[in-house]
Amino acid sequence: MVEPILEIKNLCISFFTRAIEIPAVMDFSCTIMPGEAMGLVGESGCGKSTVALAILRDLARIGRITSGSIRFNGRDMATLDEAELTRIRGSEIAMVYQEPMASLNPTMKIGQQLTEVLFIHEKVSKAEAYARALEMVKAVRLPDPERMMRSYPHQLSGGQQQRIVIAMALLANPKLLILDEPTTALDVTVEAGIVELVKDLGKRFGTSMLFISHNLGLILETCDRVTVMYSGEAVETGPIDEVFGAVRHPYTQGLFRSMPLLGTNRNSSPLVPIPGQLPLPHERPNGCNFGPRCSYFVDGQCNKAVIDMLPAGSATHLSRCLRIEAIDWDAVAKSAVANVPTVIGDNLLEVHSLKKHYQVAASELFGGREARTVKAVEDVSFNAREAETVAIVGESGCGKSTLAKVLLGLELATGGTASFDTTYIQADPIDKRTTKLISSVQMIFQNPFDTLNPSYSVGSQIIRTLERFDIGSTTEERQNMMLELLDLVKLPRAFATRMPRQLSGGQKQRIGVARAFAGRPRMIIADEPMSALDVSVQAAITELLTNLQRNSRTTMLLISHDLSLVRYLSDRVIVMYLGHIVEQGTTDQIFQPPYHPYTEALLAAIPLADTKAKKRKVVLEGEIPSAMSPPPGCPFQTRCHLKSNVSGGLCETVVPPMRVLAEGHAIKCHLPTEVLDAMTPVIS
Repeated sequence: MVEPILEIKNLCISFFTRAIEIPAVMDFSCTIMPGEAMGLVGESGCGKSTVALAILRDLARIGRITSGSIRFNGRDMATLDEAELTRIRGSEIAMVYQEPMASLNPTMKIGQQLTEVLFIHEKVSKAEAYARALEMVKAVRLPDPERMMRSYPHQLSGGQQQRIVIAMALLANPKLLILDEPTTALDVTVEAGIVELVKDLGKRFGTSMLFISHNLGLILETCDRVTVMYSGEAVETGPIDEVFGAVRHPYTQGLFRSMPLLGTNRNSSPLVPIPGQLPLPHERPNGCNFGPRCSYFVDGQCNKAVIDMLPAGSATHLSRCLRIEAIDWDAVAKSAVANVPTVIGDNLLEVHSLKKHYQVAASELFGGREARTVKAVEDVSFNAREAETVAIVGESGCGKSTLAKVLLGLELATGGTASFDTTYIQADPIDKRTTKLISSVQMIFQNPFDTLNPSYSVGSQIIRTLERFDIGSTTEERQNMMLELLDLVKLPRAFATRMPRQLSGGQKQRIGVARAFAGRPRMIIADEPMSALDVSVQAAITELLTNLQRNSRTTMLLISHDLSLVRYLSDRVIVMYLGHIVEQGTTDQIFQPPYHPYTEALLAAIPLADTKAKKRKVVLEGEIPSAMSPPPGCPFQTRCHLKSNVSGGLCETVVPPMRVLAEGHAIKCHLPTEVLDAMTPVIS
């Protein structure tokens, strides 16, 4: 009989402060077999990373395993001394963290850091260590491996850094690889490459994996089995097809209903956010931890006693729910009420041939005189109408945020025009703009943590915005407006006196939304407004923005790399690559063939948490070129998988014109019409 690589039984972990014991993980069990990949999913604060650190016995000083056991390769981890633990960490159990630079030394070259792993865990010669490190760099599909070995971490992109960290983790050939949100900070195309890499390396090296993520699509694509955690407990576990194909816990069902899957639509089938908040560890309810947020809760049954994991259709599929048989799991969510589509008005923003170039001295530090031009935004034209949502998508460095800065007045355009409500704004810095214009164009930032002043209460920061925009004539009137804004973003009025540190991430983002709408804006620029939030919180913020926009008829420019969210929220989509718009059209046009080859790759990179969906494989090779030295001809030609269909070297020498394929649908590409017409859907 094959023994498990990892066997966790009834694990309980607490953190001890001077005042109280805080139970972080309770009755958690999990088994990983040799060569198997287990996914661990759940909201922030549910205990996923605590479990991972407990496996390595790397908990903080105040953290302690209070009961249960962790057996790795047949050995009880609790019985190992420090010397044995040091030998196991890195050589038999390796971990890849969310932020690659947390694992890389910025002062050492990549080759030194990789060979150091072998020197520590194995007695090998310098030549053998270098050869094995070089082979692993090739295995993780990095270009020009010898150059990579000579490079410092800062000379690599985020995706390349993460591949090096994975190479470092696999060098000692560990039996178990723990990946803690390894793709959260990466572009969707880079994420797709990392996912393919992890799957391939797992097969090649036979490494067992524990993949921690809040992204259910990634888990479906990479794992054999999945365990769903909520408030310190495993609430559902089983083979990936059984759990995803036949959900048997209300929390797992809530996660799926919170996600913009195929078939969801902001009008006909809107998202259903999970109500309430994750309970604090020392304030958990009696019985089912999910009870206060569950629409199937029965008083006297669900809160009577501690609930164990129960069979949910098969011996391998378990759920911590007493009402498995009583619930109709196929029923449509009751709170999903269809909305009337918003009537879109006239043009509010018109952008024509907009350019933003930066002059950079090649050797400014050493007095060099040769200047180079960074073409951050190049010949961009589009419009946005009243009450319309226009999404701008593309990889990091494509010019999305630079375009937003020009529209906000934080940067001045190099050429072209941008008019807002018939007023040209491309040459007006923000300090020269009128109060009315500033209040009319507002921004919701990506990170809610960095946009609030930690020294002032939430209410005072909203009132300051009202004062800045001359809204309200008295202190009392502004106080009432501030409270009404809290009502608008569905936060209790008592939050007005709270400090930012007392709010969760989702609550802080709601304050950011309230502050953006305080100036009664006509256009909102939302820069990755949901990327730092949990799935269920994302759904709540998404519905909040949808309702606010519907009621105020605000135009929204949505900057995002999450194409599932883009498909759900937007009316039209603009695809940018290396400063150029390479495709634009209605959402339906962008998500159906024909596509620009870059759009095709972006769609293929979407991680789908749907067992019924089929996706064509298109992995984008190579890195996005530098805007300082863009390739000649088509900006995408260095990575295009269809360029062989164009004859005469046209792609390498001539920038393609913008071609109109249908009304409102334009594409910047040399591909012949017959190739475009023969394209098949990426997602079906």
